[in-house]
Amino acid sequence: MRPRAFVIILDGLGVGDLPDSLAFGDTGRNTLANLAAAVGGLALPTLAGLGLGRIQPWLGMAGGPVRGAYARMAEKAQGKDSTTGHWELMGLTLERAFPLFPAGFPAALLETLTRRTGQRFLGNEAASGTEIIARLGDAHCASGHLIVYTSADSVFQVAAHEDVLPLADLYAFCAEARALLQGEYGVSRVIARPFTGRSGDYRRTAGRRDFSLPPPGETLLDRLQAAGLPVTGIGKVSDLFAGRGFSLHLPSKSNREGMAQLSALPAAAAGAGLVFVNLVDFDMLWGHRRDPAGFAAGLREFDDWLAGWLAGLGPGDRVFITADHGNDPTGPGSDHTREYVPVLAYAPQLRAAVDLGRRESFGDLAATLAEAFALAPIGGGRSFWPELEAAAG
Repeated sequence: MRPRAFVIILDGLGVGDLPDSLAFGDTGRNTLANLAAAVGGLALPTLAGLGLGRIQPWLGMAGGPVRGAYARMAEKAQGKDSTTGHWELMGLTLERAFPLFPAGFPAALLETLTRRTGQRFLGNEAASGTEIIARLGDAHCASGHLIVYTSADSVFQVAAHEDVLPLADLYAFCAEARALLQGEYGVSRVIARPFTGRSGDYRRTAGRRDFSLPPPGETLLDRLQAAGLPVTGIGKVSDLFAGRGFSLHLPSKSNREGMAQLSALPAAAAGAGLVFVNLVDFDMLWGHRRDPAGFAAGLREFDDWLAGWLAGLGPGDRVFITADHGNDPTGPGSDHTREYVPVLAYAPQLRAAVDLGRRESFGDLAATLAEAFALAPIGGGRSFWPELEAAAG
């Protein structure tokens, strides 16, 4: 019988640097262990009970029995951005990394955008979003020129005050930029970054929107849709796949809203299908802003919520908790970190710990889900569905 499967992405929760982390400047990064040490210890009894501590011990970790299957997964693609990570989790591993623009975007490209849209630009550099808005917000409000910036990820970010450029116009500009940024300029995402407030107190709003390239090949989501199985996306996951493969998209602007959307879904009798969730605050609010205390508080809140939510699952439900990259809030800079990610697999019938070892690709999750839904293998990953089901009885 096909299950109802939940994939929950704790955005940015890495569990230790990958062997190739030196090439990314991320040696020694470990999001979970380092943030726990920075706050003097962190109790996460529900996640520990699913096996998270068996993957990566941390200061303050609770002891006790484990009822879950657990592993750490390596990213096969050469990247550490959200799009690359999510695509690989769904069975599409990029052979070439998205282009990066650490010195800013070519002047000729911005001139073309000006001709197409009439907009002019400030910034055009790699920067932290909160910092560049604080620094250039006054000039933007005075001139109307858009703030354009990038990061260590393959992104073209556009910040505008909502009183200077209304949201609908910002989104329209980003859609035009997305149409232009193809080929050698084909960044993974164009991101609208609206903000409000006054000089000295500018604040980004929840109106962020990501304009992604469509996946260049088939994903598990496409395969599920072709089989007539529903796929519900909560949070930014639909944006990362350019909307492709989803039957229903439920917007979510925070962890709390995403968890509330999950809690509001019908009970297990709703039938087979995939619910795919991204909890973005770990990355957006606390990882990029290098806030270990905020990250720790968010994990505690999720852990508390998770205990009650798991108790309400039905026997046919399967849960997979993972991440798309690391974002160590104790490290320098404000960018993602190249790390292993955890995968915790849970079925209500599990009564023991199942060590799934070290997985060579995020694509092992897609392979597992493909087998769970009785679909043809996808992406070349190695399924752990038999181990999970054997333990679930």
